[in-house]
Amino acid sequence: MRYIRYAFLAVLAIVLVSIAMANRGEVTLQLLPGGLSELFGLNWQIELPLFVVVFGGIVSGLVIGFVWEWMREYKHRRLASVKSREAKQLEREVTRLKGEKAGQKDEVLALLDEAS
Repeated sequence: MRYIRYAFLAVLAIVLVSIAMANRGEVTLQLLPGGLSELFGLNWQIELPLFVVVFGGIVSGLVIGFVWEWMREYKHRRLASVKSREAKQLEREVTRLKGEKAGQKDEVLALLDEAS
């Protein structure tokens, strides 16, 4: 199984490197469109290779998706932790009750031993 994972990672690396080599051309990223940048006076732009823009978009999409799912699943994680706490409390109570019941048996047996 380890070799399959290494083979998959090697193929993925080759594909990503070939995409990067094919898309080395410079592109300009601007913060705002032309008309809005003149209106607000924010003419921020940067020159980057196209593959950096594509891979950056993929990575940022993954990060946004992970954060979104983490926030969406908060109520499920919270409910699971509450139920886990309740289960631990009930286990402690069962253990305590078993100990009390076992203690009562010992007293009864002690009384029977004294009576004979």
